[in-house]
Amino acid sequence: MAAANLSGAENPSPDIYIPQEWSDAAESIAYDSNTSPPPIALICGAKNCGKTTFSRYLVNILLQRYRKVAYLDTDVGQPEFTAPGILSLTVVDKLTPDLTIPCLKTPERSFYFGDVSSKRDPTAYLKYIFTLYDYYRKEYCMLNNSESPSRIDLPLVVNTPGWVKGIGYDILVDILRYITPTNVVKINISFDKKNLPAGAFWLDGNCNGDVNLIEIDSARQDSFNRSVLIQKDARLLRDLRIMAYFRQCFPSNQNTTIKELAHALASHPPYEVPISSINIRHLYCQVPSSEIFYSLNATIVGLAISSDSSENLPWCVGLGIVRGIDTLKNLLYVITPVPPSILEKVNVFLQGFIQIPTNLLQVQGCISPYMSANVLPTS
Repeated sequence: MAAANLSGAENPSPDIYIPQEWSDAAESIAYDSNTSPPPIALICGAKNCGKTTFSRYLVNILLQRYRKVAYLDTDVGQPEFTAPGILSLTVVDKLTPDLTIPCLKTPERSFYFGDVSSKRDPTAYLKYIFTLYDYYRKEYCMLNNSESPSRIDLPLVVNTPGWVKGIGYDILVDILRYITPTNVVKINISFDKKNLPAGAFWLDGNCNGDVNLIEIDSARQDSFNRSVLIQKDARLLRDLRIMAYFRQCFPSNQNTTIKELAHALASHPPYEVPISSINIRHLYCQVPSSEIFYSLNATIVGLAISSDSSENLPWCVGLGIVRGIDTLKNLLYVITPVPPSILEKVNVFLQGFIQIPTNLLQVQGCISPYMSANVLPTS
């Protein structure tokens, strides 16, 4: 799946400013360490303090030394390379020329969490992250290079969500203790109550304290030179990411406006998926068997492939819109940018709480098929 830039409307700050201490921090992670093993850097801090921007900048700096960089995204609300609701490990091999424009990429591995906050199911959330990190360790952090001399160890950047109080704090501590990064970058703002505790707050007597802790201030400052939060409309950004994702169903130069995209999706031939070939899982609710198909119609689902692992965690390969259901022919009609060669392997539909943006359902002059009770089969 080709990378796709999101609309410029998502850009919260047209003039990204990289302070000297940010540059120094990124340079120290990239160059003040041996090439083997490469650094594992985790970025944390309060909501909207600039974690994602620093993570993008750090990836660019690391790419000046390494051919590729692994990126573990644990922020299901504002992910960097995927649509919302997905936890992913992505391998990046190209510089990001504009730090203000997120870019969708096909991850190496991903799980569909199905919500925009880990509070829905912290246990499953941590299990997904730990599994992704274990995959990185197995594939890109070889303990014995003689086993596969052609493999190159990759540095890892871990971006974390801004929920750093209460249960969110406990989740962050669990992530830090499991990953044991070589470098931790903590971004602070002037309002101390919103910041994480000082020092290596996640360590205790049973944990390894050999870590490079770097504390920096948010790049956004007020008129008194105080580091402040960057105000963003989270719901708008999520809707834009979802629309950018499904825009990949079409050539890159088409459907640039919301109205054009809504019309294109309404007329786009869906894939026919036999109901008998799919295992339907509702992640956060129980649905009576008689209501399963009604609950799926006009929703976004995670498209997944069953895993042989003991954890039975299906790998997510993308998202789909269930456009309609033909119960007489036992067919689901699905719109997705996932290539047919991968889609034919999908055997699990995961339904969570990621919804179709209302902007796509309320376009003047466009009758959305997702709002219709009766859907005709499409050849």
